[in-house]
Amino acid sequence: MSEVNDVDEVKIDVTEVPPGAPEPRKAYRKYESYDLPVDPKQGDRATALKLWSFKRPHMRAFHCSWFGFFLAFFMWFAIAPLLPEVKATLGLTTQDIWSSNIASVAGTVAMRFVNGPMCDKFGARLTMGVILMASAIPCACIGFVQSSAGLIVCRLFIGIAGSTFVMCQYWTSMMFAKNIVGTANAMAGGWGNLGGGVTQLVMGSALFPLFKTGMSAETAWRTVSIIPAAVAAAVGFTITRISEDSPKGNYDKLKKEGVMREVSAANSFRQGAININTWILFCIYASCFGVELTMNNAAASYFVDQYGQSTEASAAIASIFGFMNLFARGLGGFSSDKLFIKFSMKGRIAVLFVALACEAALIVVFQSLNPDNGIGPPIAVLVFFSTFVQAAEGATYAIVPFVDPANTGSISGIVGAGGNLGAVCFGFVFRENPDDPNKAFLIMGIVVACVALSCALINVPGYAGILFGTENEAMAEASIAQSGGLNVKIDKTLQFKVGDLDADPADLQPAIDGRVFVKTDLVR
Repeated sequence: MSEVNDVDEVKIDVTEVPPGAPEPRKAYRKYESYDLPVDPKQGDRATALKLWSFKRPHMRAFHCSWFGFFLAFFMWFAIAPLLPEVKATLGLTTQDIWSSNIASVAGTVAMRFVNGPMCDKFGARLTMGVILMASAIPCACIGFVQSSAGLIVCRLFIGIAGSTFVMCQYWTSMMFAKNIVGTANAMAGGWGNLGGGVTQLVMGSALFPLFKTGMSAETAWRTVSIIPAAVAAAVGFTITRISEDSPKGNYDKLKKEGVMREVSAANSFRQGAININTWILFCIYASCFGVELTMNNAAASYFVDQYGQSTEASAAIASIFGFMNLFARGLGGFSSDKLFIKFSMKGRIAVLFVALACEAALIVVFQSLNPDNGIGPPIAVLVFFSTFVQAAEGATYAIVPFVDPANTGSISGIVGAGGNLGAVCFGFVFRENPDDPNKAFLIMGIVVACVALSCALINVPGYAGILFGTENEAMAEASIAQSGGLNVKIDKTLQFKVGDLDADPADLQPAIDGRVFVKTDLVR
């Protein structure tokens, strides 16, 4: 077969060939059939979710993605509900505690920028497993800290666990088609974020009191983090062994078989970074996920200081914020998917704007409550406040896979880093107002309200936005088809660029070397 520049040869299935023709080979795909309906034009991505299924590759990857992120989140904030005890033991100030809070979310900012291109190059499976195992080490070692500096450094390294969010969202984006990807991303991200609520309850209200029954309070907080560290390390290793990077298999095998092109991590990051939509969503995510991270760090201490609750009680109350992830983030993604069907991208943007606007309003309400009126009103507001924060997160990542599908990993990483950078900025606001946290909440609410207006600037190619862009279905479909390094084009030498668009036999021309293939088709 004649050589054609810049075209990767794909194995083809020839069902009728002249005598003496070489034996045809099938295009590599790990599984001959799937448990879920798929769209071949989108790389065999699933067009439906079956939540109670754990079958490979789609639903196994879904459950590995959210559970891996759940454990990462659990480790990330395992010490947060115990900070009042740490503060008393080490003689720290409120500003020292906030410095460690800032370090914990700053530690993942750089890693989120890095992990996006790593996912594009190596896939989410290996990247997720490696980060879980690596971050388990500082989590287990937090009991050795003896000073404010030691706490800051330890939490800085634990913070790399938070970068697993990039793998979580990238993985589901590779596995699910555009009609369901908003829901899939939101549910995986939300169930993962649930770890922030569970760790408040389990560490602060269950494991810490349990450990205290046989040892001092100091020894208890110094040893209890070994439990989440050990579990996360074991799960991280397991994930690498029981799942796939994409519907067709693992990236290393796909590249070896010539079914996937080699991806440049640097080029992927560059393409994601020059897209203006990436940075709009970066700021938006800073104003929702950044708020959630701030609440994970601040809520327990806030209810101790402002409402006079015990460590155990305040941890239980603070866990409410995280527990809303059980449905709230998924609700944002689900609503985005439904309005997308009816109103295209304008529907997704509208859901995002409404969620952000309601979030901003409820932050202002939360900070205005009077402690003299009891603990009931702030708990009630906290429930709705958390719901809209997480719905905004889900709505944000319902848009991310459409921005530039071929570079989804990098864009997911950059946008995700925005959430952590937002938490760093809000952390400094709280740090500078140690005696007036309500002022910090008010500033945070005003910032969120302003950022919500930027939704009108989103302009995704192929879709009409609020202010810019026009509908172009052909452009939108072509963009989705290129994601994951897969893009089909047929030339008349019967050589193919790898991908998943159907090849109509009528469109195929005789090979240049003269062999005539009577019937040829891509094997999906």
